[in-house]
Amino acid sequence: MSKRKIILWSISVFTLLGAVSAVTADRYFEIAKNIEIFTSVFKEANLLYVDEVNPSKTMQAGIDAMLESLDPYTNYIPEDDIEDFRTQLTGQYGGIGAVIGERNGKIVIMMPYENFPAHKGGLLIGDEILSVDGVETKGKNTSDVSKLLRGQAETPVKVKVKRFNQKDPIEVTLTRQKIKINNVPYYGMVDTKTAYIKLSDFSQDASGEIRRALVELKGKGAQQLILDLRGNPGGLLDEAVKISNIFIDRGKLVVSTKGKVAEWNKEYKTNDLPDDLSIPVVVLVNGRSASASEIVSGTLQDYDRAVVIGQRSFGKGLVQTIRDMPYNSQMKVTTAKYYTPSGRCIQSIDYAHKNKDGSGAKIADSLYKEFKTKNGRTVTDGGGVLPDIITTIDSIAPITISLMTKSLLFDYATEYYYSHPSIGDAKSFNLTDAEYDAFVAWLKGKDYNYTTKVDKEIEDIIKQAKQEKYYDAMKTDIEHLKSVLAKDKENDLIKFKDQIREFLEEEIASRYYLQKGIIESGFDHDKEVIEAIKVLNDTKKYQSVLMIK
Repeated sequence: MSKRKIILWSISVFTLLGAVSAVTADRYFEIAKNIEIFTSVFKEANLLYVDEVNPSKTMQAGIDAMLESLDPYTNYIPEDDIEDFRTQLTGQYGGIGAVIGERNGKIVIMMPYENFPAHKGGLLIGDEILSVDGVETKGKNTSDVSKLLRGQAETPVKVKVKRFNQKDPIEVTLTRQKIKINNVPYYGMVDTKTAYIKLSDFSQDASGEIRRALVELKGKGAQQLILDLRGNPGGLLDEAVKISNIFIDRGKLVVSTKGKVAEWNKEYKTNDLPDDLSIPVVVLVNGRSASASEIVSGTLQDYDRAVVIGQRSFGKGLVQTIRDMPYNSQMKVTTAKYYTPSGRCIQSIDYAHKNKDGSGAKIADSLYKEFKTKNGRTVTDGGGVLPDIITTIDSIAPITISLMTKSLLFDYATEYYYSHPSIGDAKSFNLTDAEYDAFVAWLKGKDYNYTTKVDKEIEDIIKQAKQEKYYDAMKTDIEHLKSVLAKDKENDLIKFKDQIREFLEEEIASRYYLQKGIIESGFDHDKEVIEAIKVLNDTKKYQSVLMIK
């Protein structure tokens, strides 16, 4: 290299370094400037504001607003909330093991977890909680009562409940225990050869629960598997890798992460021998399947190891890391994006580019990139995992929604339970026409009024007609239309009989078999489960979808 070139090259390098240094210096100046402004604003507000300022609440609001401008998953966790946060991560807490909720202004047992204190102590779905350790629940919300029920493991707690059809309250003394919420709330055989495993979370030992369930079900004759990830919000990345490893070989890439800081650029591969490389698998997903659910479904899809059925998944391709902060607080911060084995990032929202209202911009379909699976099938990034077989979501009728939100299905199921000693097997349980008619009769005089889209449109027409001075001329026709609609709505209990009956059957089955009852009762009308069995029973179709030769 000539001296002239060396001099020019040196000048270019120093110029570039100078530019980088200048940009870095400007950035640090902007940070220091804004921290000083923030501190000054708080000092002035604290000093001069007309009322007393709570420093913790004010600063918490500022921190929350700052992090909210980044994405919904980057959060600050103050010391007071650390315990609840740990419960979310581990699925563990000290308590009685029951889901509680508010029904018609009362706090009731919604679902006792099998073999935990509430269940072993005899508490039932529908029991109204009157007091906890002598503290009355009247006027308290679900969160308040939940805090009363929780406590250190091995400590006693007295719970007084009012039970349907019993005059006197029942008081039971339960011993709190460490509650580990199962990642797999249910597993069983749909038919003689089809296993079904429901995975609701990815907290600690999710992979172990799946593995143990699969071994047991294969012992019962399972030759094919439905893995249900619908509604699963995700959780621990390591568990997603381990679950994928159950079905794919050791040493395979499951997910890679890429972030601004080099240390977050990692590849996660399977470390163990697989449990089963050949059992046909269908994975069920929907719009609420997110994060780790998308890693598992996307990985098995990329390796053509499973047929994915359902609706496009949520599209959360962001990885969060927990960082310790001062005063025993923590921060959950998005540090990277994750990519499936084919190279897909399935993040659906671009939080770096916001809409006018401040929400993240959805990635346009036109920007989706194509990738190839192991067998050469085309898959895309940018919007969650698109299933191999897409099923449509049946809309829930307004009357059905009303019956659920006003607790009428819940209340009737409770009454049904106390007048029917048994219902037989949950899978085969069906209400007869006579029993449905009895439910309709029970509803008479009860409030289940509801508003349909047509009701809203009529109200909009009335409002617009009044504004434009046409209402008097239209009034007779509008009243007639409302009358016709009201009469037609009277028939909704018959028109939507099949849908209402399905929800009611699941509610009733839960009284006898808890979570297991809800799931098994739904097998006969669950669209995705029915489609999964159809595909698994058709070897040619299964292989065709996955392009298996």
